[in-house]
Order: sequence, then C-alpha cells, then structure tokens
Amino acid sequence: MESSTVQAADSEFTVEAVERALHQLFYDPDMAQKNVAQKWLTQAQMSPQAWHFCWSLLRQEKVPEVQFFGASTLHAKISRNWTELPAEQHMSLRTQLIGQVCQFAGGPKMVLTRLCVALASLVLHTVPDTWPTAVHDLLQTFQTGQGIVGADGRGRCLAMLELLAVLPEEFQNCRVPAPRRTQLRSTLAGEWSSVCPLLQQLLRQADSPTQVRMRVLQCLASWMALDVSLGESEGLLQDSFTMLSHPELFDTAVETIVTTISQPDSHRFADTLVKLVPLVLGLQDQLRKAVETGDMETSHGICRIAVALGDTHCRTLLEHVDQWQGFQALVNMILFCTGLPGQYPVDETTSSLTLTFWYTLQDDILSFEGDRQALYLQVYRPLYFQLVNVLLHKSHFPSDEGYASWSSDDKEQFRIYRIDISDTLMYVYDLLGPEMLRGLYDRLGRHLTDPSRAAAWQDIEALLFGFQSIAETVDVSDSDVIPGLIGLIPLINVTNVELAETVMYTIGSLGEWLADHPVMLGGILPVVLQALSNPDLSVSSSSALKRICRECRYSLQPHADNILAATQDVLVKQIHKSTQCMWLMQALGFLISALPGEQILGKLLPLLSPHLQQLENLTKEMPSPSNKSTIVHILGLLSSLLTTLDTNAEPLGLDDMAIARPAAPTHLDPHPVVVVLQQFFPLIQAVLSKWLNDSEVVEAACAIFDKSLRTLLSSFAPLVPQLSELVGQMYGAIPQAAALELTRQLVHIFSGEKEHFGPVKSLLELLSSITLSIFQQEPRDHPDIVDSFMRLHAQVLKRKAELYLSETLDIKALFYCGILSLKFPEKPTMKSTCLFFTELVSHCEDIPAVGEVLQEDGKLLLQGLLEGIGGLAPRSLMEYFAEVLLGLNRHCHSLLSGWMQEVMLIPNFPSAQVSLEQKQTFSQQVLREQTNKRRVREIVRDFSLQCRGLQGTEYAGDY
Repeated sequence: MESSTVQAADSEFTVEAVERALHQLFYDPDMAQKNVAQKWLTQAQMSPQAWHFCWSLLRQEKVPEVQFFGASTLHAKISRNWTELPAEQHMSLRTQLIGQVCQFAGGPKMVLTRLCVALASLVLHTVPDTWPTAVHDLLQTFQTGQGIVGADGRGRCLAMLELLAVLPEEFQNCRVPAPRRTQLRSTLAGEWSSVCPLLQQLLRQADSPTQVRMRVLQCLASWMALDVSLGESEGLLQDSFTMLSHPELFDTAVETIVTTISQPDSHRFADTLVKLVPLVLGLQDQLRKAVETGDMETSHGICRIAVALGDTHCRTLLEHVDQWQGFQALVNMILFCTGLPGQYPVDETTSSLTLTFWYTLQDDILSFEGDRQALYLQVYRPLYFQLVNVLLHKSHFPSDEGYASWSSDDKEQFRIYRIDISDTLMYVYDLLGPEMLRGLYDRLGRHLTDPSRAAAWQDIEALLFGFQSIAETVDVSDSDVIPGLIGLIPLINVTNVELAETVMYTIGSLGEWLADHPVMLGGILPVVLQALSNPDLSVSSSSALKRICRECRYSLQPHADNILAATQDVLVKQIHKSTQCMWLMQALGFLISALPGEQILGKLLPLLSPHLQQLENLTKEMPSPSNKSTIVHILGLLSSLLTTLDTNAEPLGLDDMAIARPAAPTHLDPHPVVVVLQQFFPLIQAVLSKWLNDSEVVEAACAIFDKSLRTLLSSFAPLVPQLSELVGQMYGAIPQAAALELTRQLVHIFSGEKEHFGPVKSLLELLSSITLSIFQQEPRDHPDIVDSFMRLHAQVLKRKAELYLSETLDIKALFYCGILSLKFPEKPTMKSTCLFFTELVSHCEDIPAVGEVLQEDGKLLLQGLLEGIGGLAPRSLMEYFAEVLLGLNRHCHSLLSGWMQEVMLIPNFPSAQVSLEQKQTFSQQVLREQTNKRRVREIVRDFSLQCRGLQGTEYAGDY
C-alpha cells in the first residue's frame, strides 16, 4: 500500500482494501509501511463505510486477524459514532450482533470477546430509554436459544457469560457525562438481582464445566465494580470459597474473592462480612499444607484473601465485640502469613502483602475510646510484640554464600522489603513505646556480653536495624537505653559489610541524641572515621559523618582536627565516589562553620589547597573528557562545602540547662567564604576561559556562586562587582541559562541595597540585550534560556520594578518576547511566562511604558492566554493563566472588556468545541471577578474543559 492511500477517499474503504492493509500491518517487514497501514486502517474505522464492511470481515472463512479487526471496527462505530446510525436501524444491528456473538461462541476467543464488548456498548447506548429490558432480554435469548443459529447450549452459555463479564468493564471504559454515568450505573446495578441467581446456579451445578465456572467467577468480580449489593451477593461469594479447592479455579477464585470484599462500600454489609471470617479461617489447613509443600501460589492466594478481609474491614470487624475471638484468630492467621518460613524474596514473596494490615489494625484500635480501646490493647499489645520479633527475623540477611548467589533484582527487592519493615517497626513503636526499645536492647546486650551465646552476625544486625528504624524518625531523647546502646556499639565485632553498614546507619540515626549528649561522641566518632577508609562503607559512613556534623556541630570542636584529617585523607586518596565526596564536604562545612571565627580560615585553606592545586594544573592542560570530569568534581566539592559553611547559623533548641557548648561565631568581616572566593576567583576565570562552551562546567562554576549567595546573603557584597563582570563575560560569549539563574539570585538578594546594586543593574541590562537578540533569531532552540529569562524578569518586577523606568530596558521588546514564550510547548517556560506577565500587568499604572504596550498590544496577550486555555497549554497550568487574566481585569478592566468582545467573535477561537454563547458567558464571568483568585481559577478551569470537549467527562475529575 502506498503512502498516498492515507489520503484516499471514503469510497476506497472496501473490504479488499482493508484486508490488504491488514496484511501489510501484520506481515510487511518495513516499519514505515506498517505505520502507513495503521494510519489508513484508523481512518477506515472512522469512515461511514465501516458500518458495512465490518460484517464482511466477520465471515467464517476469514482469518482470525481479519475477523478481530471487523469486531473491533464494529465496537469502534457503536461506541464512538453511534449518532451516525439511524434509529430505525438499531433493531437490525442488535439482531445481527447477537447472531455474530453466537456464531463465534466456539471461538476464536479474541473475536468473541470483542463482539461482546460491541454488544455491551450497544446496551449502554440504549438502556434505559429505548431498550429498558436489555439485560433481561439478552439473558432470555442466550438461555432459550430462541432465534439463534449456530451455537449449542454450552456455546450460548459461554457467550452469555462473556457478555456479562465485559458489560461492567465497558461501562467503566465508556466516556459519558456524569449524569448519564450515574443513570447507567443505577440501571445496571438494578439488573444484579436477576443476574446473581443465574450465576449462582451455574456455579453450583455439579456438571458445570471448569470454563463456565471460571467465567462465572469473573462475572462476579466484574459486576462488583458497579457497587452492587454485597448482601445480595452473599451466597455467590460463599460459593466462590468452595472453588478454592479446585486447583484449576484457584487463581480465578482468589481474584474474585479479593475484588469482592475489597469494594469500598462493602463495609455497609457488616453481617455478611462477619460470616466471611469463618470461611477465611477455614482455609488455614490448606494454607499450612501449601507452606509445608512449598506451594507458593496457594499460600500467596490465601494470604491475599485474609489480608483483604482484615485490612479493608478491620474497623467493621472490631466493632462486633461479640465476635472478637473470630477476628483475633484472623489476626493470628495474618501474623502467620507475615512470618512465613523462608527468605524473602527467593523463598517467598507473600509476607510483604501483610505489612499494611498492621498499620490499619493499630490505627483502628487507637481510634476507639475508653473501655473498648483498653480491651483491644490488652488483647493485641502482646501480639504486636510477637510481630516485632517476626519482622526482625524476616529482616535477617541470608548467609554470605547465599546472598552472594542472589541476582541484583533479588537484592533490590530485599532492600525495599527491609525499608517496608523499617517503616512498620517505626509505626508500631507508637503503640508499644519505650518497652519495645528495652526489649531490643536487652537482646542485643545478651548477644554481645554473654560469652555462652554465639550469636550470628545476622542476629546483631537485625537488632541494630530495629533500633535504626525507630531512631530514624522517632524522638528517642527520653529513652534510657540509648546510652547503653552507644556503649555496646564499639563491642560489635564487625566481620561483614552489611553489619558494618547498619552500624553506620544506626550511629547516623542517633545524631540528634548525640547532640544532646556530646560526652558520648568521643566513643562513637572513631568508629565512623575508621569506616571512612573502607570503600564498601562509602555511602553509610559518609552519611553518618554528615549527620553527626550537622546535628552536633557545636560540640565537635575537640574532635575537629581528627575529623578534618580523616576526611582530607580519604578525599585525596579518592576512595569515595563523587556523590559521597560531596557529602563529606558538606559535613566539613557544618563542622568548620561552628568553629571560632579566628580558626575558620586556618582550617579552610589547608582543606582546599590540594584540590585547588589540582584544578590549577588542569587549567594548563588541553581540554579532554577526563579533565572535564575532574574539573566538575572539584567545582562540586567547593560548591558542596559552601552550601553548609554558614558562620551566621545559630544553634537551635538550646536551653540554659543544656551542657555548655561553644557560642556561635560572631559576624566576621570579611566573611571567610568571601576571602576564599576572592582567592579562588582567578582560577575560576581560567577554567571558564577554556571550558566556556561546555554547559556542565559552566553550571558547576555558577553553582559555587549560587550556593555562596544563598548561604552568605548580603555578606556576599564584596564579590558582587567581580561576579557581575564574570557573568556578563560568560553570557556574552555563550548564553546559558545558569548565568540567568545566578543573576536572578543577585537581584533577589541585592535589590534593596543601593550601594551594591549598580553592577547588578548593568549586568541585567547586558543580559537582557543579548537575550532579546536570541529572540530575533531561533528562540525555540533555547527553551531553557527563555524559561530562565522570563523568571529573571518576573523577579526584577517583583523586587526592583523601578528598573523598568530605565530607558536602557526595551519594555516593548520584553513584552513581545513574552508573547512568543507563551506559545512554547515546555511547561516550565509557559509557567515562567505567566509569572512574568502577572507581575508586568500589575505595574501598568506606575510604569508608563508598561501601560503603553498594554494599550497598544494587550489584545495579543489576551489572545495568547485564550489559546493556552483553549488547549495549547497543559491543564495543570490553568491556574497561572487565570492569574494573568485576573491581573488584566484588575488593572486594565475597560481595555480587557473591549478585547474580550473582539476576540470572542473570531470563529472557532479559542476552540471549535465552544459556542458563542459559552464564550460570552466566560467573558462575563471573568469580567465580574476582580479580587477572587479562587473563583477566577474555577472559571478558567471550566472554560478550558469546555474548549477541550472534556466538560462532564471522567477526565474532568483529574483536573
């Protein structure tokens, strides 16, 4: 088929042409030709001829692929082009379609399913108005076989069940307005009273084939999505449990039971739910047998059922106090599933399913008050202590040999599983309290101090893992066991990387506690510093040191030299990967910032000297990929250090009774960071002179100053002239977004400091002039620059709007650049442009040039906004478009009113989906609101949905 076929007239959509296109789609090795065929076939399905050729494609002599396309075409026409078919043809279509369903009752299955979906779509178009008895009539037809040719009783039964299974699914997938969806749901749910007994009869019949029973189970699951009554379904659901004893039906029965009891409103049928508890408990023998024989599929399925009932209906079952023993047995059954024998995920993958249940049970117990809560705490607290032991056991690492044999996927699954266990332990602590920590500590102490107990490293690691899980997020400052834990850590004989990592993470999680008990630092810091030299502990040791330095910075002065020496040693030896090196530099930033002011430079310069020397040597070499990675790494080290080197930070949370700590350093002038940067400046210039064309190096250099600005704020002032000149040179040579972002920071910090803002003003004018020239060429090639440019000027208008009074800033050009930017497809650019216009419009009265450009061409801005609202912009950005409209209405109301009248008369603008009346309503609503931002957002949202043809559909709910 030639490409020109795509443009073929409707008359060419013949059966023969469709078959040729299908052959090309399935068998042509040329992907381009496949795409041509796919496009043509899509057009064929949309054509009026499709109503006719689809039947020819369904003939028995056709191959299944052709028949499937015929059935799919029929569904497409009914679901999307129903209005093309005259009402007088609806009856004949129904008759033909039912006949085709019966013709294909024996297969192929994919064709039968598609025909049933088409028939389901027809039902949804005709109930309850033109065919109110559709479901009843179809059941009668398939049961009696009246008027049906080509299918025996079994075939008709399977076809009927296929239709019943897909009917609710087609309802879920159809796109109809919300009122119509409510009507359809109610109509279909009303048919359940006749459908359910039929399904129950088929399931109970002793001679029902497996295929029929399987489809019955699937029908039940499908219809439950229509919110049908669980009470009416009770008998059918109970019968579904009996199907669990049939291996060939087990998986389907599990899915059906889980789907049914997990329905959101099934809690309304509490009596039915209570009756299910004995049925689930009756599965315990089957569960234990499956565990003993290693039948993972069966144990997994039964566990899913138990968790679905317990998790979804925990509160409902707890409220039936008279049934508390049955529910307690269910909880114990779930605990058994949590502690299934074997190593996750190589021996079992079921235990992870149960973890959310323990959150639910705890929340529901604590939601009760008074005596009932006390009763349930008495019953379930001992069980939660058992749960802690089970979870710690399940978190055990396997043997070293076993773990080495695991695949990377298995290790990753186990890592995630341990995170889930950690979160569960943390949550359980709220219920069990300090007694839980005491139990962990006692067990750890016995393992480490009792010579008669030869504990495996996995036992010790699991207990530390439990401590870490709790200390990571829970305040353990009042715990009386943490000092003992700190004392036990040095006693651990670390013979394994996994154990060593958990030791590091445990120490890191105790950072806040150590800040309140600095006397304990002397015993714990050597463990961390020693671990820094082990590459296998890179992540955990550097993370632990960073957390200690962040939390305990004001207590670390006695240990500063040791920390600096150990860290500098591993940095020079390049033991760690780049990310961990950055963490170490951030740790040193915290440490050094808390030292007495006179010591800071003396610590900084030796720390940086080897890196700066290496950087200077690299500037003398020819650029190469290896040199680039080293340069970016060194610049990153400096940037990371400056991120946390804040000598003005004050210690938080200190009270008069706390252990004495060194006072925070007083304000230093000049700031040590400024001194370092002044010495470093020529080196950065030398680097940029050779690497100006490389955006990664430029961004790394800009990041140094960006982080310094954020940390130093106004203390950065001595460097403003130098930095402004450097940024101007960089941008003048190669415009890059990083330079604009850096300038935005300068504007933000120094807009209010007249004595320092001069260089920034000159830099802004230079950057604006260069960027405006980019807009005259190919701005679409630089969306990042356009985005940053719009954000920069939004910041200028917000912080220093009087700059727009300068003759050197071409405000008209900036306005037109904004109009262009509004049409960029990138979401960040659209958002930044809206922020720019929101600020710009607010100054139309105090900045004459802004008022003039809005007077002359404000209609262009309105048109750009409406194009975005009409479909050009993502719906998630509508609130930003709404704010610009609100600004125009607030500050230029009379102008906006005139523009609205003009643009809304343009045919098919901003969308062909909206009528003139809808456009006028939108205009009136917008013009009425000058203060209510929330209301304008709603108006814009609704109009945008109308423009996109989504008003009243399910997609509107996602907005």
